[in-house]
Amino acid sequence: MLLVGVCIVVACQKEDEPEAIQKIYNPTPFVLEIPSSFPLLTILENNPMTVEGIKLGRMLFYEPILSGDNTLSCAGCHGQESSFGDTVSFSVGIDGLLGKRNSMPIVNAAWTQSFFWDGRASSLEDQARFPVKDPLEMHESWSHAVEELRVHPTYPDLFYEAFGTREIMQEHVTKAIAQFERTMISSSSRFDRISNFVGFFTISEANGFKTFNTEKGDCFHCHGTILLTDNLFHNNGLDALHSDVGLSEVSLRPSDVGKFKTPSLRNVALTAPYMHDGRFKTLEEVVDFYSEGLKFSETIDPLMKNVHRGGVQLTAEDKKDLIAFLHTFTDTSFLKNPDFANPFQ
Repeated sequence: MLLVGVCIVVACQKEDEPEAIQKIYNPTPFVLEIPSSFPLLTILENNPMTVEGIKLGRMLFYEPILSGDNTLSCAGCHGQESSFGDTVSFSVGIDGLLGKRNSMPIVNAAWTQSFFWDGRASSLEDQARFPVKDPLEMHESWSHAVEELRVHPTYPDLFYEAFGTREIMQEHVTKAIAQFERTMISSSSRFDRISNFVGFFTISEANGFKTFNTEKGDCFHCHGTILLTDNLFHNNGLDALHSDVGLSEVSLRPSDVGKFKTPSLRNVALTAPYMHDGRFKTLEEVVDFYSEGLKFSETIDPLMKNVHRGGVQLTAEDKKDLIAFLHTFTDTSFLKNPDFANPFQ
């Protein structure tokens, strides 16, 4: 009788034990497929890519629980249809307040070493910390956001599968989001295919290619790599006086006043408005600016060598051809990739 009683107690304990507790933490390694034309990529040792981490990160990217009133997710300011950028000059936070700068698109971010227009974050993990606690954006404390995830019926198990713990911390949230964002690789535009000797440019696009990659248009110095950004900071002649000091706000160096991160031109035809403050609504306005709208200031980049005459002085035909070439950067497969889409829909 005693033996039977012990067996019954043990059996009851196993039945009452949550199913997830019985699982063994065994994440599935995920290897990113790096396009052959792209630079080598180093993943942080303390945040290896896993199938479970990416799945969780995707959910968190679209999860409004991370905002103060549970209405705004990362995707609220980074929509897939606009290359994970925003369509307004300044994104609107949960309290109806405008942000200070245009939301930068998220594309090929795995190859980026500094984030935001002013470079204040040094990794994707670091970047993910800022919007949640920003009073102009998601306006939430990390402690409260994490607590909501801890009491959620689904997330504790998902965090266990990804990181081996149900004691969720901010670090786990940002690591998961970073893993998902590293998968956002765009490499299948017409520009990519033609660069790999599949297809040809039109005459107009070919002329635009020449303008882009020579001193005639002078675009290639900052956007000439396969990533279409040098990942550096430049004062590109937007203003004579700078109400927004850009990189200098972080570096505290006067020589950095007016310098902002070079955005990638991947999917640029779909990432309007342009510049850190979204002042240009169309590509035509951007090209006009570089052609005849440059303004001198003490920290202007030496690459803006035509500032003395306002810009590179393109003809109407040059501008048309250049814009035609810029459209070849559009990667429709990236914009429609179901692996990046909202998992809750």
